[in-house]
Amino acid sequence: MSEFWTILPQGTLSRAEHRAATLALALLSFLATALVINSAWYGNVTALILRSTFFSLLVSAGLVAVATKRTSVLWRGALYLLALAVLIPGPYLWTNYMNIIRSGGIANETDMALFIVSALATLVLVRYLIGWVMVGLGILALAYAFFGDLIPGTYGHAGYSLGRVTSNLFLRTEGLFGLPMGVAAQYIVLFSLLGTLLLRTGLGQVFVDLAHSLTGRIQGGPALTAVISSTMFSSINGSAVAGVVTTGTFTIPLMKRTGYRPKVAGAIEAAASSAGQIMPPVMGAAAFLMAELTQTPYATIAAAALIPALLYVFALLVGVREEAGKYDLGRGDDGEIPKLREVLFKRGHLLLPLLALIVFLAIGYTPAAAAVLCLIATLIVATATKATRIGPVAILEVMMNTVKNVLPVVAAVAVAGMLIGVLTLTGMALKLSSLILDFGGDNLFLVLILTMVASFVLGLGMPTSAAYLLLAILIAPALESFGLPVIAAHMFIFYYGLLSAITPPVALAAYAGASIAGAEPNETAVEAMRLGFVKVVAPFLFVYAPQLLLIGTPLTITLATVAAFTGVFAAGTAMTGWFVRHLSWAHRIGLFCAAALTTLALVWPVGSAASLIVEAAGLVLTAVICWINARSGRAQVQETSRQDG
Repeated sequence: MSEFWTILPQGTLSRAEHRAATLALALLSFLATALVINSAWYGNVTALILRSTFFSLLVSAGLVAVATKRTSVLWRGALYLLALAVLIPGPYLWTNYMNIIRSGGIANETDMALFIVSALATLVLVRYLIGWVMVGLGILALAYAFFGDLIPGTYGHAGYSLGRVTSNLFLRTEGLFGLPMGVAAQYIVLFSLLGTLLLRTGLGQVFVDLAHSLTGRIQGGPALTAVISSTMFSSINGSAVAGVVTTGTFTIPLMKRTGYRPKVAGAIEAAASSAGQIMPPVMGAAAFLMAELTQTPYATIAAAALIPALLYVFALLVGVREEAGKYDLGRGDDGEIPKLREVLFKRGHLLLPLLALIVFLAIGYTPAAAAVLCLIATLIVATATKATRIGPVAILEVMMNTVKNVLPVVAAVAVAGMLIGVLTLTGMALKLSSLILDFGGDNLFLVLILTMVASFVLGLGMPTSAAYLLLAILIAPALESFGLPVIAAHMFIFYYGLLSAITPPVALAAYAGASIAGAEPNETAVEAMRLGFVKVVAPFLFVYAPQLLLIGTPLTITLATVAAFTGVFAAGTAMTGWFVRHLSWAHRIGLFCAAALTTLALVWPVGSAASLIVEAAGLVLTAVICWINARSGRAQVQETSRQDG
């Protein structure tokens, strides 16, 4: 059944107004999608024209969507008028592009008026889609540009006129239409469109069924299903919360029926859905942002992210399996577990576009071109069965849902663009980085702690791409100036910017899981933090041991990987308190010591004599404790079997 007329809520709107708003969103979504795909494939649109036109279409669509949720007729009317007004800047810059070049980018009165409209529309949209914090940042940036002459000392400047600010933030690719908006237009919308289209074909359910067929018969199988399916789903979707509310509606009740406590079931789903944001190849589109900002090939970014992401998923799998053993939880019901052969035979073809994406990237296509080819491949593959076939109306619905999904990111990158423009114009960017270095001095660990706190606070409740972008602008230069590898510095802030998804006071993914599980939200968030502890420790590990980001020789990369996986296993097992049987406190402390030893092996230069000695000690200690408990556990099982016999 078509969902076209339900994409926007009707609420208090009249039928005519609701239909007009839906048709407007459909038209704007179609035009934006056509613009993005044309640019991705042909690459024949000048940066300023592409970004400004994209901005006009997306912000206008966003204001229409926001207006439909307002109850005041006057306020809705004002938002509709603003949506019409913000459609002007893109075509205006398109038609006047050569005049702007000839004038040297000096703003006239029309330029200044359109800049005011664009900035106002951006701030209004951000207010409703993200919140007052981003609005405050945008207003603060503009105020600093205009009134910096009132600030004494190092952080002041001469102050700039409206014309100068308009010239920098509106007529050049350094402000509203800077690199952040370019990445949104070239990558974020494109990959969100691909993800939405894939999920529309039923790929999300394929992920769940595949994971359930592989793990359902293992003790704690439903939780393992949640980890695998939610990681795959959110790696395409890019949103931890969306992953929870989509796959969690199936996996959380299944986990509860198996015996998982409600707060643990919700936490497992939240932690698993957070994994997709750090798992290549898409990573919530942040991988493409990182590639652009660091001027590093996309393939290098994706490869560097792989080991830390696998480390996180490994910790989740260990945690949920040992939780099942500790509480002697059951397995999935055989009647509910699909057969792997049937899943692959009936709907396995839906996985082909994902495989095609990896192949296209591997053979040298740009990410944008690979995404376009995968869109075509998805539409072709979907025709294989009637159940997965997608018609013209469904394609338009996919476009509309994509635009709705990316609106918070587009609003955030617009503000981020203004921030970058002002920081560049005033020279404040270098001053902010030096502020962190002034506090931290020459102590790398202290600088990392300060950066961690700043990244966590600035990332509270923000979309993946927007959180990373803001942090890359404000925080990353401080770490880079400390001599860290660029990828390590950016990965560090990326991880901590995403931590708020499972960490109070925001913990949106954990709270979403708690609502489905019927658990107390903060207790669920605490459990999610316990299961997802790798997100807290991994950034420090790959800063001190960049081998985990594939920076090093094959030998040192192998040594670092073994140490990291051993340490994560030891720490996770010690926190759970179970391996084949319940662990004694002595064994739990021993595993914590083993984790500390392997961590020390990563802090010291990997491959050095000291590092090798402590890594070997950690490995041996972990192996001995596991062997003792495995032998005792088997003996207990045999004794129980004899008594039952």
